[in-house]
Amino acid sequence: MMNATIGIIGGTGPAGRGVAVRLAKCGYAVSVGSRDAARAEAVVGAMVMPAEGSIRGVANDEAANADVVIVATPWDSAVATVKALREPLAGKVVISMVNALVREGRELVPLYPSRGSMAAQLASTLPSSRIVGAFHHLPAAQMEDLESGLDADVVVFGDDAGAREIVADLVTAMPGLRGVVAGTMSLAGAVEAFTAVCVSINIRHKAHSYVKLEGLGH
Repeated sequence: MMNATIGIIGGTGPAGRGVAVRLAKCGYAVSVGSRDAARAEAVVGAMVMPAEGSIRGVANDEAANADVVIVATPWDSAVATVKALREPLAGKVVISMVNALVREGRELVPLYPSRGSMAAQLASTLPSSRIVGAFHHLPAAQMEDLESGLDADVVVFGDDAGAREIVADLVTAMPGLRGVVAGTMSLAGAVEAFTAVCVSINIRHKAHSYVKLEGLGH
């Protein structure tokens, strides 16, 4: 996988930038996509770049041409965005890090799309792609800061066992992260909804906590 290129559709937000930086740190060539290529270029130009790998700003359709593609768009535009990119995404491992959340007061609460999760919505929209969920419970600021001391586990799920292992290995190669395969797409709703708990805890306690699963071994 180290020779693979990585595209992040809708990757200019904090979560997408954090994933891009850590992928580049372990040597990947990363394309951060946006609806507006000029915006993507400006965002990438303002990022603190690791010496390893590379990050460039591109339009979403160019990001979709990468070997592995991550969907990091806002939840309410994710389906329409990937639907327009169905052809270049066919046959590829596509990672959904999308959460359907809405803020109510000091808390975030989960929304449940018609298929129960955003990963399942994307799988329905991209029937020829290998959809895997990952990167849901991570504090964005700590992800983008390579000196933050982050030591987090990333829950990985999907129906394609081979794709799950590819994504788990990709995550584990990233500094400060370990990929943990949870199971099939049936767990997607629970995994995505738990993001609301993580974010609400961090808002309430003014913290940057994350998930760490003890007792698994190495």
